[in-house]
Amino acid sequence: MEIQGKVKVIGETQTFGSNGFRKREIVITTEEQYPQHIMVEFVQDKTDLLNNYQVGQNVKISINLRGREWVNPQGETKYFNSIQGWRIENLQSEAQPEGMPPVPPAEAFEPVSNLNEEEHDDLPF
Repeated sequence: MEIQGKVKVIGETQTFGSNGFRKREIVITTEEQYPQHIMVEFVQDKTDLLNNYQVGQNVKISINLRGREWVNPQGETKYFNSIQGWRIENLQSEAQPEGMPPVPPAEAFEPVSNLNEEEHDDLPF
């Protein structure tokens, strides 16, 4: 899955426990009728992917939805979800490069008029 939006917040890398588990969070704001502020976490070596991004950039993030079950000391089962990123890309504005002519629409081309259906072609079908 992928989500797109503008970077609102990039958190610092957090390290947990003696095993050195690392996590870093980013919040992006979607650009739709009702914008959403989506928090995505990057873990372990993927935390470094956020080093080259800053607030205000438009990005596309490839994500996985993760869910887990936990039983508390009272025996109640709880469920938690997270959005985990594994790739992030900068979205450039798709402006036409300078010096390049615009691509004409398909209807700007003339149809072929000298097609002779009686000519034999060598296609096997």
